[in-house]
Amino acid sequence: MIQDKFNHFLKTRQNLIFMYKKGDLSKSEYIEENYNLINSLGIKPFRKIDNVKKAIYNYQYYNVLAKYYRKLASQTPPHKVTHLEYAKKSDYFYDKKDKVTESLLKLLDFKGVEAYFVKVSSPNLKKKLFEIVFTELDGIVLHSKNERILEMLRYEGVFKDDTVRKSVIDNYVNQKY
Repeated sequence: MIQDKFNHFLKTRQNLIFMYKKGDLSKSEYIEENYNLINSLGIKPFRKIDNVKKAIYNYQYYNVLAKYYRKLASQTPPHKVTHLEYAKKSDYFYDKKDKVTESLLKLLDFKGVEAYFVKVSSPNLKKKLFEIVFTELDGIVLHSKNERILEMLRYEGVFKDDTVRKSVIDNYVNQKY
């Protein structure tokens, strides 16, 4: 049952990515659709991350919620109480996502990992947002600005400090909601 839902999630998510890349969905619509997908499945994040599939699901789960609440915060006037509530929820889910990223890196023992800062249009993200590419996992690319993860990647020798690259999902990264 869970495996069927998980496969449905992966397939539907790939379809949403395709629709976004084609221009059928705006970034805001893409985030909304991913949020609706996560809610419709009824699968909560896995408590124990002991394989790559569980880690990727948890990463996507938390990432979707973080982006959804960040979008709501950006659409709410800063003086409103709900703005702060949305921003706090977003930060909470980004933190959970970063913990999953750490777990995945450790699970793979940093093998097949390449990381670097990405070119961004937002001045707030310059030299902060980095991309983690899993070269042995087809199409798996994660993003973070977590300092602890950055230091782990540097310590393990997989972070390219001398490199700033265009993100593999540049259009998405640099598009506003």
